Amino acid sequence: MNKKVIGYIIAALLIGSMVVIMINQNVKKADPIDSTSALIETKEGSEDESAAGEVGLDFGNLPPDFELTTLDGEQLTLSDLKGKKVVLNFWATWCPPCKAEMPHMQNYYRNSAEEDNVEIVAVNLTDSENRGVKVVQEFIDSYGLTFKIPLDEKGEVGQAYQVFQIPTTYMLNTDGTISQIVKGPMDEATLKTLIDDLD
Repeated sequence: MNKKVIGYIIAALLIGSMVVIMINQNVKKADPIDSTSALIETKEGSEDESAAGEVGLDFGNLPPDFELTTLDGEQLTLSDLKGKKVVLNFWATWCPPCKAEMPHMQNYYRNSAEEDNVEIVAVNLTDSENRGVKVVQEFIDSYGLTFKIPLDEKGEVGQAYQVFQIPTTYMLNTDGTISQIVKGPMDEATLKTLIDDLD
């Protein structure tokens, strides 16, 4: 081989290495979260079982069904996920606790979701985003998120779920009923513990 070809090969390898390093640096790492700041509500201590299976936001209720579209154009209907444990998260790109929580959710999803029969649905409150869908796509790319992210562009789903604080997460059993409600960010260990408690 002549020296010119060898030079091109070395240059290509160096450029390729730099690209891999830059991509790895751009994917956000999961920083520690103070999970004690999250309010985790559970049905324990609740004596009202009469609402079990009814539509509502209490423990044992079936939460309001919705159909939203993801950035990929996929239609996601919540009731279609019955049979799986569902982590139904509400978030926005401008929310610092949401930014802290996302790498933990991605780590769990990548490492454990399939074997635990879990689907993470992170509903973006798109109506609150100042740059709309564009900033959501940039956020997803930056954090390397691979779970389902439907867009609540009109704010109707967030309103139906009474999301006044973000992140807010509804933990749903395989029959679709609400088991826990978490207000505040969770780390991967907390997420795993709450998922293990789902039926």
